[in-house]
Amino acid sequence: MNRWLMVGVGALLVAGCASGRGAAPAVPAGAAGAGAAVLTATRFVDVAASAALYAIEAGRLAQARSRDPEVRALAALQVANGEGIGGQLSYAGRRVNALPDNEMTAQHRALLAALKSARDFDAAYLEQQQQMVPLMRRFHEDYAVRGGSATLRPVARFSAEKLAEQEALLERID
Repeated sequence: MNRWLMVGVGALLVAGCASGRGAAPAVPAGAAGAGAAVLTATRFVDVAASAALYAIEAGRLAQARSRDPEVRALAALQVANGEGIGGQLSYAGRRVNALPDNEMTAQHRALLAALKSARDFDAAYLEQQQQMVPLMRRFHEDYAVRGGSATLRPVARFSAEKLAEQEALLERID
């Protein structure tokens, strides 16, 4: 099952290239790697806000369902980081006319649905986080360097730092 979950996460992350705010992919193709095209402020906010909402909901679910204290600690950090990142995006997004939607992309909703129905919750949660946290850290790091909005680049730096903390805790759980 773990292999199929990984394949599914990967497929969800590269899917969704349609235009429109609600159709933004979990991470736009190529946006998390070196040499990525500059994202618009709106696109960055849409993807980052969706990921923050996913992080909050997945973290709350883990706090409720996991009995492992390390997983619950990761979940608490994830919720706090998601709320902090979301707040920064909302504040900075106003300044560049790119307010975040208060809903997840279809890809993030699918990841959350898979997590809710997982038989081995802790394994599924950790596996999703092992994929999403480094991916989103790189996404934010890339925008912090190459992003098209000088207002949002500090938010991306802040977010990358928070996700790096989360990634370090995640690595200690393995």
